[in-house]
Amino acid sequence: MPGPPPGAVRPAYSMGGGTDGEGTGHPAVDAVLRSLANAARLAPAEQIAEFEAAHQVLQDTLASIDR
Repeated sequence: MPGPPPGAVRPAYSMGGGTDGEGTGHPAVDAVLRSLANAARLAPAEQIAEFEAAHQVLQDTLASIDR
C-alpha cells in the first residue's frame, strides 16, 4: 500500500488491531479501527455505512465506561 501523500500529517497513534500485535487494548475499539482502515478501500458512497457503524460502536463503548 502506498504511503501518505507528501506533507500529510501522520497520526500520533497506531491504528491498532493490526498484524503488528499493537492495539488500543480494547477489542471493540480495535475492531472499529480495522473496519475504518478497510473502509478506506471502498467507494465513497459505500464508506458512509461503515463510518456510521463505527460511530455507533464508539458511542456505545464510551457510554459503557464507568465514571
